[in-house]
Amino acid sequence: MPKQTIKEIKAQLATITSPDSPLLAILADDQRQGVQTALTQWQRKYAKLMTAKIAFQEHLSFERTLRKQGYQMIAGVDEVGRGPLAGPVVAAAVILPANFELLGVNDSKQLSDKKRRELAPQIINQASAVGFGIVDAQQIDQINIYEASRVAMKQAIEQLQPTPDYLLVDAMVVDVNIQQDKLIKGDAKSASIGAASIIAKVKRDEIMADYDIKYPGYDFASNAGYGTVAHLAGLAAHGVSPIHRKTFAPVKKYL
Repeated sequence: MPKQTIKEIKAQLATITSPDSPLLAILADDQRQGVQTALTQWQRKYAKLMTAKIAFQEHLSFERTLRKQGYQMIAGVDEVGRGPLAGPVVAAAVILPANFELLGVNDSKQLSDKKRRELAPQIINQASAVGFGIVDAQQIDQINIYEASRVAMKQAIEQLQPTPDYLLVDAMVVDVNIQQDKLIKGDAKSASIGAASIIAKVKRDEIMADYDIKYPGYDFASNAGYGTVAHLAGLAAHGVSPIHRKTFAPVKKYL
């Protein structure tokens, strides 16, 4: 019986999910260089997957502890858009199921735009509940960006059905009558907050892309309202748009 080709072996390896597979022991005795290379690649890929799973489980440690204490509807809450010169601040609140396992969910700032867009719909589909809060530039100018962030978070939480019984919030205390923990850099510590940060970021980027069509000349689709060279050049050329934050220093001089 002819030996399997390297291509056939690679196809088989792609289906193996356990290091206990008998095929791995058989391949270990195959002296062909191509087989050994394919086997090494599988082992590296498996080790990387295990590392990711361990890291993900660490990000669920707060949620696991709270579930042991009797809490079931634990919401992660985060916001994006405090720093831009234009556009809203957007918050998201997410309740993840106990069996949630979507590797890669982490602080949105550590992920590429492509990865965030890949993960966001999966988070929304798998979540037990999702809520968004959006506070526009006019209200940011009225109450300041810190308070606007809290308002957006409160809006997001109030959208959740079912109502959460505990909140994990990134670096803030929200004005709601629900027990909560304020976690500094929570989006990197809690999977629930990380999930909220991802969908909030994708939501805000989509809003700014729409504004780029409505208010061209500021490069909003690329800079999301942050003060890039192209954005500042747009301010100099076109003045202040209706979505600019007029209380922010770089914008004030163009009023």
